[in-house]
Amino acid sequence: MTATDTHRAIEAVWRIESARIIAGLARIVRDVGLAEEFAQDALVAALQQWPESGIPDNPGAWLMATAKHRAIDHFRRNKRLERKHEELGRELQAQQEMAVPDFNAALDDNVGDDLLRLVFISCHPVLSTEARVALTLRLLGGLTTDEIARAFLASEPTVAQRIVRAKRTLSEAGVPFEVPRGDELAARLSSVLEVIYLIFNEGYSATAGDDWMRPALCEDALRLGRILAELAPKEPEVHGLVALMEIQSSRSRARVSSSGEPILLLDQNRALWDQLLVRRGLAAIERAEKLGGALGLYTLQAAIAACHARARTPEETDWARIVALYDTLAQLTPSPVVELNRAVAVAMAFGPAAGLELVDALIAEPSLGGYHLLPSVRGDLLKKLGRFDEAHSEFKRAASLTRNSRERELLLDRAAACAGGSPPQ
Repeated sequence: MTATDTHRAIEAVWRIESARIIAGLARIVRDVGLAEEFAQDALVAALQQWPESGIPDNPGAWLMATAKHRAIDHFRRNKRLERKHEELGRELQAQQEMAVPDFNAALDDNVGDDLLRLVFISCHPVLSTEARVALTLRLLGGLTTDEIARAFLASEPTVAQRIVRAKRTLSEAGVPFEVPRGDELAARLSSVLEVIYLIFNEGYSATAGDDWMRPALCEDALRLGRILAELAPKEPEVHGLVALMEIQSSRSRARVSSSGEPILLLDQNRALWDQLLVRRGLAAIERAEKLGGALGLYTLQAAIAACHARARTPEETDWARIVALYDTLAQLTPSPVVELNRAVAVAMAFGPAAGLELVDALIAEPSLGGYHLLPSVRGDLLKKLGRFDEAHSEFKRAASLTRNSRERELLLDRAAACAGGSPPQ
């Protein structure tokens, strides 16, 4: 194996194992920043040693053992936290330098609890939304600062500062390394789900840049959601969010042409939808519903996505049910964006005029002033009503508001098709 192959293997191992290692270390040292530092030290050691010595049989255990040694060295050097030093020393007693046969089993004893604690720490409400997203991708997604910066079109120093400040804030706030209970659990879980949802949405419909989608972010969010579903199996909204992401991800191949142009839902080749992901999504919805209670924010959105997934053709879509689901969603979480989506469903179920009436009522909504999808939806409905000059103006306005270049091209093409007051050919 060449040095390049070894480095690629190390990157793959790190992406898989880093969250588990950091979580295990954080349980011991009670400091996320220190835990990540020791884990990074182990990664550096692997990059230095494995090209020469070869990849160990159990690379995750090797990294954990090395990180623990770094932790002990740290406490020895600083001559503090003697109790922690003794605890770590006892864990490593009777172990050989790298690993003993049952070492991995010992590491797995608390892995579920450790990861769940790390999820709740990374998404703690004491942090800003941007900091939560960055820290979650760093600690649980295994992404580098550069990868996070590129994904969200931010500068690397900006993302690095967010991560440093987040770890400092958690330390200064004395956030306990534990899973919250009772009423606090619901509040904190909401924050965790929001972060995963934001990561997925940015991957599914990139806010800005040259790409319509960023599949790697969707994959990271889906992986985090699946982990959370294993760690919190009795939380229906966790399964609801996983269902939503599974079903939305199933359309990925159909959403973009071979040259990168966006393909809207009703124009997609449904034969390209990934039926395995669809089935997984529908099964996740079923799990959420079996847990009982009213459907929540994510489960309702998943149910809407499921209506599309079950339809073999656009004409078979149960738009009346989608309208009803949006009615429930609007009552649960009133929002102009939800109302806009509901207007689209109403237009599909009861005609473009009915939908346009609802959209026109949202024009004066301040929060939608710079939201490009408002004129985009309005343009689509005007086009269907044969009001092509107005549709042209709305598509042009939508194009001027979006920061995604692929979406801008799509909207300008739609505007051009309505130019001159004639229907598209």
